[in-house]
Amino acid sequence: MQDKRGVVQFTSSKIEDLMFRTTLDLKSMEGDIIVNLSIADADDIVDVLEFLKLTSNSGLSVSPFLKVLESGDVIGDLTIPEGKVGIATMCSMTIDGVLLKSGIMTNPKFGGVVQIRNGLPVRFTDVLTYTSTTIDPLEVLMSQDITSVTRMLQTGSGKILANLREVHLAKRDEINSVLSGMMDIGINGILEVGDPNSRVLDVPVERDHLGVVVIGGTNPMAIMKEQGINIRTNAMSTLMDINSMDKIEDYF
Repeated sequence: MQDKRGVVQFTSSKIEDLMFRTTLDLKSMEGDIIVNLSIADADDIVDVLEFLKLTSNSGLSVSPFLKVLESGDVIGDLTIPEGKVGIATMCSMTIDGVLLKSGIMTNPKFGGVVQIRNGLPVRFTDVLTYTSTTIDPLEVLMSQDITSVTRMLQTGSGKILANLREVHLAKRDEINSVLSGMMDIGINGILEVGDPNSRVLDVPVERDHLGVVVIGGTNPMAIMKEQGINIRTNAMSTLMDINSMDKIEDYF
């Protein structure tokens, strides 16, 4: 990935930039959030919305907020092509931006695939670090056809997308408070909060830190891909005012 100057930009740098530019205020429900942008065939919009509703109701999306963009609409540097529809959904890195705004610095480490067994997260099976790639790890992993999000919803066991960040143990009580505040307004997706100096989902964390695993905001798109819907996702695409977005239930 290159920035506007044509310089190669690793994903970790892009995450840091977007985190600092996130302005969402949990009390006023105003400000900008980080969004993923997915492009699908306009003829598939009904199915796309159905899958978004399914994942929202099943706890497999970060939030119910989304924005549907028509052909010709512009978002960031992208214009929705003819015959296509754009779907902007909340990126899980918004959580890191909100934590930062609350004085809690996180260190996003990697995106990966988490094995779920009988409804419980077991371990990361595949990971890509943010410092080693210029493409979002969850985009890469989703393209490898190694998820089984549909099966997880049907049986309680499968593989889903998630990411890990580390937080200093001194912020343990504060992070729980902020995460609770996010849940109150519909921002969910916390899969696991580890203990300090302990492995989380079979992955070690730095000394004096704890690991926080969040469901990937691209899981709904992984399901669509598994179901044969032609969809292309640009994770961490841009920022969007949350008040310009709707909730998935508004479409039903």
